[in-house]
Amino acid sequence: MVERIVPDWPAPDSVLAFSTTRVGGCSGQPYNSLNVGTHVGDDAERVGLNRALLAAELPLGSQLQWLTQVHGVHVIRAGTAGPEVEADASWSVDPGQVCAIMTADCLPVLFSSTRGDCVAAAHAGWRGLAGGVLEATLEAMPCAATNVMAWLGPCIGPAAFEVGADVREAFLRELRDDHSVLLECFASHPTLPGKYLADLHGLARARLLKAGVSRVYAYRACTYSQPQRFFSFRRDGQTGRMATVIALKTGA
Repeated sequence: MVERIVPDWPAPDSVLAFSTTRVGGCSGQPYNSLNVGTHVGDDAERVGLNRALLAAELPLGSQLQWLTQVHGVHVIRAGTAGPEVEADASWSVDPGQVCAIMTADCLPVLFSSTRGDCVAAAHAGWRGLAGGVLEATLEAMPCAATNVMAWLGPCIGPAAFEVGADVREAFLRELRDDHSVLLECFASHPTLPGKYLADLHGLARARLLKAGVSRVYAYRACTYSQPQRFFSFRRDGQTGRMATVIALKTGA
């Protein structure tokens, strides 16, 4: 059975959203079991079956917009591009059109308008966050950021995400007017001088607040530290990908 993590947020009833874990699919090791990534070396037929299991969790007739993710800031309107177009976020106002992203430590971010008439999904690793993928997604959505809520899904946690000074500097350039954010989101590594432990959730929240999104909700599970439940690229290298999806329900 596909395990789903459903956002705990006050999105309108017209919005359907969830993240998968690695549980409930048919792939063998090291992709066991619900790998939806076609680019990681898994058997294509098994990936197809896993994607069919995911589709079965959606209303009949739903159309999934998969992306070829490159840690960038390009945003598309779901359903208007070919399958697996190169982008890191998509948005939709069309019922039944599903925005889908894949992660295995990076942060999945879902967006919904407060009226429940527009949704979006973004893939946010540290490069995407520093580059402005969340802001680009908000700019692409046909509603004001102040009328948007966001949900931060499972990603590598601050106790496991070791980064160098270059990553901290990338955010310093954007957040130099608020050094408190850096102090909260980059803790000095306890044993490695010059290294930091970074909080992706904290960084995303700070950028969303700065962009005008005051309603930010989160599911703070660490993908790295729960190997039985989550894929983690940092932990395993060769591994699968989980899906995070959002759509407007048909007939809502």
